[in-house]
Amino acid sequence: MTKHHHTYLALGDSYTIGESVALYESFPYQIVQILRKDGFHFHAPEIVAKTGWTTFELAEHLLHQQLNPHYDFVTLLIGVNNQYRGLPLDAFEEDFIFLLNKALYFSNQQPEKVVVLSIPDWGCTPFAKEKDSEEISKAIIAFNEIIEKHCQTKKTHFINITQHSREAKLHPELLAKDELHYSGTAHLCWAEKVAALFKDQIK
Repeated sequence: MTKHHHTYLALGDSYTIGESVALYESFPYQIVQILRKDGFHFHAPEIVAKTGWTTFELAEHLLHQQLNPHYDFVTLLIGVNNQYRGLPLDAFEEDFIFLLNKALYFSNQQPEKVVVLSIPDWGCTPFAKEKDSEEISKAIIAFNEIIEKHCQTKKTHFINITQHSREAKLHPELLAKDELHYSGTAHLCWAEKVAALFKDQIK
């Protein structure tokens, strides 16, 4: 009897592709590596993400890309570019609901197989030193509140990585060389949280 190889779809932006770090250091790849080490059979993650994408741009891309109809697991991490560009919260909420429903569709309507990560706080990075970090943090909290609310409604998992991202202020090793995105060390921390949830579902 052949072993089932699990499939995993990762949706997002620069944080999902691991901007400024090697592909294998991005959290989706590290999730798969952790699970393989623990004896679970996983295909390489399928990543649909691009640096700079807003919720609208990810949604547009999904409407025009042919993907597998269903995956065993789906992650979603999106919204920082909406905040960065100063786009309105209500438009973000509308797009986010669409994306969450898409994630559920790809998981074959299994909310326990969908993991949504909160938006990291780039206001704590050196890149933001000329900006109002307090305002950025407040805005990101507002976006994350919308994300968490809809995850609760749809009964998907929600992982808060925002607090961890703020530790970059005191721990520069959590940052990539561009001093805006996160290092493989930070991605590993996120990956461990997600991998633990995946493991629970497989067991």
